[in-house]
Amino acid sequence: MIRLLKEIDFILVIPVLILVALSLVTLFSLNVTFFSGQLALFVLSIIAFLFFSQSNYKTASVFAKPIYIISIIALTFVLILGIESRGAVRWVEILGFRLQFSEVLKPFLAISLASYLSRIKVFDFRSFAKIFLFLTPIFFLIFFQPDLGNALLYAIVVFLSVIYLGFPLKYFLASLIPFILTIPLFWNFLHDYQRQRILTFLNPSSDPLGTSYNVIQSIIAVGSGMIMGKGIGQGSQSSLRFLPERQTDFIFATISESLGMIGVIIVLICFAVLLYRILQIFFNTNDNFCKTFSAIVFLTFLVQIFVNIGMNVGLLPIVGVTLPFVSYGGSSLLSNFIFLGLLNSINKSLKEKDILEIG
Repeated sequence: MIRLLKEIDFILVIPVLILVALSLVTLFSLNVTFFSGQLALFVLSIIAFLFFSQSNYKTASVFAKPIYIISIIALTFVLILGIESRGAVRWVEILGFRLQFSEVLKPFLAISLASYLSRIKVFDFRSFAKIFLFLTPIFFLIFFQPDLGNALLYAIVVFLSVIYLGFPLKYFLASLIPFILTIPLFWNFLHDYQRQRILTFLNPSSDPLGTSYNVIQSIIAVGSGMIMGKGIGQGSQSSLRFLPERQTDFIFATISESLGMIGVIIVLICFAVLLYRILQIFFNTNDNFCKTFSAIVFLTFLVQIFVNIGMNVGLLPIVGVTLPFVSYGGSSLLSNFIFLGLLNSINKSLKEKDILEIG
């Protein structure tokens, strides 16, 4: 146990534990059922973190192709036999737990993507196109669940990863042409509520009691917290349920209303420390796979944080992206702790390498 504790990167873990603690306190104030469910899945996530922190990341990279194929099969399985809830088929029940595969598969698909990207030697258009062929089935299988938020998240992370690799700018400009041409087709495939969310973003005051209701209530909740907040469980928008999805998509607004600017600063500092630590791991490793994987994890967390907070303050359209380690949802929590476990495994290997070099 002592050896295990010594191998844990506490700079990586402590800000996350603070975020989870804030989440659990907030969820308890909203509904005890939310709290008990999240607590149980937090324990499971810690076990997953410890398991993956002791794993060999090199072994994971060897199985990148099977992981990708299994992920495609799993997402196809969800579309065919998944559990439908509020018009979406995103969940599969396993041993009494509902798992959202588009969330749980994130760290494993990151392994597959990092393994492929780290082996690219020639940065030509063929390699550029292959990367987006990697993304295409994943994107559409998630998009048709429908889960626009996660589909866009995967696409943005892959796009930013390609920028990180340093492909020529002309390839990105060339790829924009078919993207622009397919926008009308893409719009037709969107569900009515998804179109309304985009239109509401362009004109938030267009329908204050209908499609604009969510974002207006979120902005009111964020602003009403002021400096010190109204207190845990005392927020009118969240406690009286004026704020929709107060435990998931809009938990940032719930925390803002309850704890005010002080609570928001704590959340942002925790995320800043987490992202900084991931960057440190990125810069410290010379292994191409580890460096690429660390970059992908950094981008995944950064995009989720930016999009979720942007949604909550009305700067971005509502697309259903969770706030890492804070939003209610076991699949998201489990996925994020697996990410941390793999990063801890990479960091542990760096320490072992330093000890061997000193020896």
